[in-house]
This record gives sequence, C-alpha cells and structure tokens, in this order.
Amino acid sequence: MDSLDHFKCSNTLDQMIEDGATNQPTPQKQMWSEQKQAAVHEEIRRMSQLPARSTYVSHRLRVLNKILQLISIQRTAAQEEELELLFAGLSL
Repeated sequence: MDSLDHFKCSNTLDQMIEDGATNQPTPQKQMWSEQKQAAVHEEIRRMSQLPARSTYVSHRLRVLNKILQLISIQRTAAQEEELELLFAGLSL
C-alpha cells in the first residue's frame, strides 16, 4: 500500500469515527459478545472451584477479567485484536 492509499484509508476511518459508524454494534457482534461473555462467566465459575492460591487460577482470573472489561466497552481496533488474542489463548 503506498502512502496515498494509506492516507485515503485513514481519512475514511476518521470520517467513520466522526459519523459514529464505528460505534454501532451490529446484532451479530452483540450476539457474539453475549455468547463470549457467558463463556467467560462460566470459566470464572469453574476457576472459583479451584484453589485460590494457585498461580494458574490467579493468572487465568486476571485474563478473564480483562476480557470482561474489553467486552463491556466500545473497542478500538487494537483492543478488538487484543480481545481476539486473549480468547485464542484461553481456548474458550
């Protein structure tokens, strides 16, 4: 991609942000979010049954809480990518 194409792409994204086009969750994305949130809550419930002092449990709970935080906010592209990577790492 040359610099002119990159400039056009960034202008398009800026315009979408100004118009609010990126802030509208699609029904498909909202359903995905609800399903993932339910899976995370189930995993948190499962972790609560394991020893609380376990480093595995404490790390996993931190990751799960980060996922819940990212699900609950309007995400940037970087946050969206981070969320996908976190889910991939957990194999939920």
